[in-house]
Amino acid sequence: MALIGNETVRIDYDGHRADVVIARPEKRNAMNEAVVADLTTAIERADNDEDVRAITLLGEGSVFCAGFQLEMMHEKSVAEQDEFQRTFATLLDTIDETTTPVVAGIQGAGIAGGFELTLPADLRVLGENAKYGVIEVDLGIFPHQGSTQRLPRLVGMGKAKEMVLTAEYIDPEEADRCNLVTEVVSDDAVKTRAKELADDLTEKAPLGIQNALRAFDTTFDVPLEDGLEMEHQLALHAYGSRDRKEGFEAQLEGREPEFEGR
Repeated sequence: MALIGNETVRIDYDGHRADVVIARPEKRNAMNEAVVADLTTAIERADNDEDVRAITLLGEGSVFCAGFQLEMMHEKSVAEQDEFQRTFATLLDTIDETTTPVVAGIQGAGIAGGFELTLPADLRVLGENAKYGVIEVDLGIFPHQGSTQRLPRLVGMGKAKEMVLTAEYIDPEEADRCNLVTEVVSDDAVKTRAKELADDLTEKAPLGIQNALRAFDTTFDVPLEDGLEMEHQLALHAYGSRDRKEGFEAQLEGREPEFEGR
């Protein structure tokens, strides 16, 4: 276990998996400046660790994240909001740009900023009774950390507008049907299932995973032909790796591959 900076976040290591855990259960893991800073550091540290092949994003206790600390949000001036929101955007970009896959486990609640915290994750596991969605239009603002940008890319414009404008939590089964989440499981199984999915990813070829994520990063940002060319070049890089040879040989020999990330 490694506590980060302000000690609001920790990293637990298990084999090639790193569990990044928000550790403010007494505040329902609500985020303030310290949590955002610690999460950014933790994600960067895990992503830069050559021994880590998958990351989970979890909350200590029964709630994943209740969003931002309301008292803090109420008291900040416009200038202070600008600074804080840009800091949070940096955290989301950090998650989005990792070449280590991130699995979010949403137990109990992922509300407002806590909801948007999960959008850059690669896979999302949701509890069957979790409150999951954005409520900002009931607070006099609107969700502006990915709900009008990342969310439509996941569920389509119509569903994204419905969630943002009505400020209603999405039913977990509906979240599954519209591909917002990877799986819906019982509330007490969320963390275990998120870790299982991450463990499965650690058994895949690290370079294959990394290059696939790099290719996905360009999907909506470049013309199709440019994206296909980047995909091709990243594939050639994987073809030249030791792990490609190991993967094919293992398949031909009927055994499990032993990938090394090179």
